[in-house]
Amino acid sequence: MELKKNCKYSLLVPTSMGLRICPDNGQPVWSSNVFRMQATSAETNVASISSLLGLNVKVLTTFVKGSPMAAFIKSDLRGRGMDVEGPEVPQGGPWGYRHQINIADCGSGVRGPRVWNDRAGEVGRTLNVKDFDLDRIFGQEGVQIVHLSGLIAALSPETSRFCLEIARAAKKYGTRIAFDLNYRASFWKGREQELHDIFSEICSVADILIGNEEDFQLCLGIEGPEAGGKDIAAKIEGFKEMIGRVKRQYPAAQVFATTLRQVNHTNSHNWGAILLEGDTWHVVEPREIHVLDRIGGGDGFVGGLLYAILKGWEPGKWIQFGWATGALATTMLTDYGQPADEEQVWSIWQGNARVKR
Repeated sequence: MELKKNCKYSLLVPTSMGLRICPDNGQPVWSSNVFRMQATSAETNVASISSLLGLNVKVLTTFVKGSPMAAFIKSDLRGRGMDVEGPEVPQGGPWGYRHQINIADCGSGVRGPRVWNDRAGEVGRTLNVKDFDLDRIFGQEGVQIVHLSGLIAALSPETSRFCLEIARAAKKYGTRIAFDLNYRASFWKGREQELHDIFSEICSVADILIGNEEDFQLCLGIEGPEAGGKDIAAKIEGFKEMIGRVKRQYPAAQVFATTLRQVNHTNSHNWGAILLEGDTWHVVEPREIHVLDRIGGGDGFVGGLLYAILKGWEPGKWIQFGWATGALATTMLTDYGQPADEEQVWSIWQGNARVKR
């Protein structure tokens, strides 16, 4: 895939930043009194692979003015090597705006994970195109790939328009567009037709489309295989047929990808992926990975895929690197992968877990 040259940023993500709070040692929330806190968002989970491996990344978001949580988030993103741009919104009193909170029990063994999202008053819902100079960002600074997520595109009417305008500006200035559909039923309730139309327009200009069987069916109305099941490998042909239908409906896209996950128990998954680049299929048959925390594995896959594309590697390596960064993310207590270097990622792909001294 040919990318725009002479850009300040390799990757740009619009996002709503929040806090993730988890009990220690895989314990349930209701029986714990010690918790870890981190800055989080699905979109910066994706971008972390590129920023931690040395590419220039920019985050567009919004903050609560004067909030210590906002300061914590800014410091965290700087620590990941990301540039951040966004307005600061007055809190408006104790019942005003705040950064959303994600409370996560990672599960263990036969006890599956449980996640509670507390998004009341979420400042990220105010993301508005008028607060950003898109001509400067895309026309003067330059961006090679913008990664859009259905989580932000569906968060509020303001963020929906924001993502749509970003897609239009990116198309105007020759930036490649990656769109991960990320369907969430609670976000779509009462806005089904509006969001279907917005998602369809973004898909019509996207270069890279990513989603699972539910995403393509529920966002776009495209038939796909039944979700879940114990033998995910047996459904690969069904996934290929679904992606073929997506390609016929959105022919401008050049790359289509989906992950394959079969849950054996909380700490053992069979992990695979499918990629269609042009007319060429690349498939990673599901193989077992050992999981510390599953949350963020899909974002890790997308992050590695985009990094490989940005590096100009051959398409066969895109899916391999993405599979490995997704697997890496599930070994960490953060919900994003933190690769030490490319060598570590390739060792994961090769199944080499020997000590490196």
